[in-house]
Amino acid sequence: MTAALAAGRRSMDWVGVFLLGCATALGGGSVRDVLLDHHPLTWVQHPSYLIITGGAALATIAIARIVDHLRRLFLFLDAVGLVLFTIIGCNVATDLGMPFIVVIASGMITGCVGGVIRDILCNDIPLLFRTELYATISVVTGTLYVTGQWIGLDHGVATFTAMAVGLTLRLLALRFGWSMPKFVYTSDLH
Repeated sequence: MTAALAAGRRSMDWVGVFLLGCATALGGGSVRDVLLDHHPLTWVQHPSYLIITGGAALATIAIARIVDHLRRLFLFLDAVGLVLFTIIGCNVATDLGMPFIVVIASGMITGCVGGVIRDILCNDIPLLFRTELYATISVVTGTLYVTGQWIGLDHGVATFTAMAVGLTLRLLALRFGWSMPKFVYTSDLH
């Protein structure tokens, strides 16, 4: 839905809305699968994901006028998606027998890269690289999840703990405007 709204702000046609919605929703998992040589890609194995994500993007056209009133709900759902997709990405890498650091990176890629793709296709500097405390929360969520499994916690307990901490951190970051320190360099070397 965030992709559909971004497409609308750029006056894209309905095909653009559909494609941007699919690229945003499925992009992180696709990049993860390509990097891990995990085939077939999730949306190729489950083509219905294209219909669901593209359909949600197109449905956003109908409710776009009331979206401002639902801003908090969208931010909450986005935070849930971040932690959920992070854990899904960690599971894919774990199932492939990848080392700890690759599992964490896989979770972050799955949770974050779709938004980066959306911003790049909209010709924006990705929000992830500007102000949001987003990737860091994905890394924390993935680390808690994988560590919980490594120390022998029940899968459900590890999942719930990682999701609860990640979701809480994201919501607090949104509420209080937390962000990572910025690197500012203004000197010209030429």
